[in-house]
Formats: sequence, C-alpha cells, structure tokens
Amino acid sequence: HHEVELGVVIGQRARHVKAESAMEYVSGYCLALDMTDRDEQNAAKKAGKPWTKAKGWDTSCAVSDMVPASAVADPGALTLWLRVNEELRQSGSTGLMIFPVPALLEAVTQYHTLEPGDILLTGTPEGVGACLPGDVISAGIEELGVDLRVDVVPASNELE
Repeated sequence: HHEVELGVVIGQRARHVKAESAMEYVSGYCLALDMTDRDEQNAAKKAGKPWTKAKGWDTSCAVSDMVPASAVADPGALTLWLRVNEELRQSGSTGLMIFPVPALLEAVTQYHTLEPGDILLTGTPEGVGACLPGDVISAGIEELGVDLRVDVVPASNELE
C-alpha cells in the first residue's frame, strides 16, 4: 500500500523539544513515499508479532531531494498528491494533519532522540491504497515543485 507524506528533515540533535522552539531543529522537508506490505502486516498482527518487516524493506520509503526549511514558508500549507498509473489516488493539504509539525516534534522527542539527517514522516492524506508490481507511482508537493517516481517491482527474498 502507498502513503504519500511530508518528510521533516532534522538539522540538529533534538531531545525533549518544546513545540514553541521545534522549528529551530528543522533543516528542510522532503516528499516521502511510505510503503506497507499489508498482507505481511496483517499476518504479523494476527500472530501477535512485530510488523517491522511489513514497513521496512529495500525501497520501502523513497524520498525526494530535500528542500531547505528557508524555502518553505508554512509546512502546514502544502498540497501532497500521489498517482498510480496516472490515476489520482491521494491529494490533500498538510493543513489537515491531525498534528502540526511542531507538535509532532515535541511528542516524538519526548521518547526518541532525533539526529541530524533523520526524517520524521508526518502522516498521509486519505486515499491510501494497494499497488502491484508493474505499477508506476508518481507523487509530489505542488507548492514546492517536488516530485518523485517509483516503479513497483516484485518482492525479492533471494540472496545475492
């Protein structure tokens, strides 16, 4: 399944950050394509096991080049979109996120230390859906002219 998301790129070590100063820790933004193997995830959940494998494999989180924070006036006023085989599947404003970027940084850094270069994904607009090998996913951030393209390939469990 595909999820288009805004990625927040961390610029300096962040621990116990308050929302009021959170943006000082942001060096930029990127477009992220967060992929999930729902069959694997459901099987792991049913077995009461962690589902890390369902979220983390080679190419499971493609990201665009970083846009410097200074070039983004308001990360809460961006439009994310995603197409599968040219069909629009997701489109939404970051202004509709449940938690704005400063609140996310405050919450996450209460339990996890973020280091320079870490990317925090912020959530996805409605329209999450399946994709199959052979599909072409394209996604972007309208206001920043950022986009990426991913060719979906079959899973490979073979050792090289």
